[in-house]
Amino acid sequence: MSGYGVFARYYDILTSDIDYKARAAYFDSIIKRCCPDAKLVLDLACGTGSLTYALAGLGYDMIGADASEEMLSVAMSKNSGGNHPLFLRQNAEALDLFGTVDACICALDSLNHLPGEAAFQKAVERVALFLNPGGVFIFDMNTPYKHRNILADNTFVYEHDGLMCVWRNRLHSGSGRVDIVLDFFERRKNGAYLRETESFSEYCYDTDTVCGFLGNAGLEVSGIYRGDTFMTPEEDTQRIVYAAIKKE
Repeated sequence: MSGYGVFARYYDILTSDIDYKARAAYFDSIIKRCCPDAKLVLDLACGTGSLTYALAGLGYDMIGADASEEMLSVAMSKNSGGNHPLFLRQNAEALDLFGTVDACICALDSLNHLPGEAAFQKAVERVALFLNPGGVFIFDMNTPYKHRNILADNTFVYEHDGLMCVWRNRLHSGSGRVDIVLDFFERRKNGAYLRETESFSEYCYDTDTVCGFLGNAGLEVSGIYRGDTFMTPEEDTQRIVYAAIKKE
């Protein structure tokens, strides 16, 4: 994954509507279904660590891994004592832990950001390598439907106190890849605005392809869900949650 250095400064503002405690509780419920004795959990592509800390609050020993030094810097600044996670700067495709974990979470469509099928397969294989037998890998992904019908070639504008973000998309209709450019306008104390830009791409895969990647890595799919539910995905589902268990 790329650095996301500019994005790191504004990420928590732009995701302030996400209820991380509720998301942690949802992932916790899947972990308990699949691997009830899990204790050590990896939050892969943890970003600024909000979900990592929320899962730590549920009693898990947490490792947060991300490729962005800037994202991890923000995450580490949130330490409020208690069950503090260990944060590591690592690419998903080159994940290299000190030992194995009982579960791995990868949230907020982070795997969509990997640059193509080879990188996706490699990341899944690295997760599988560091999962204990019987351990569970839980992740969510934006669907091809969302890429083609919601993100598409659209532009979105987000405004917060002193900050405006213009989000511009370009859809590649054949592959479903969406190239994204974010322009941030931050108001300074003197009233002027600082403009900064971040760009990246999101790739999409249908369910059969994702399940094929998991199977190739020795992971067995145990659940495919719509959004943060336990319901079956539908044709217009925008986000799918996958749960896969490492074979004994």
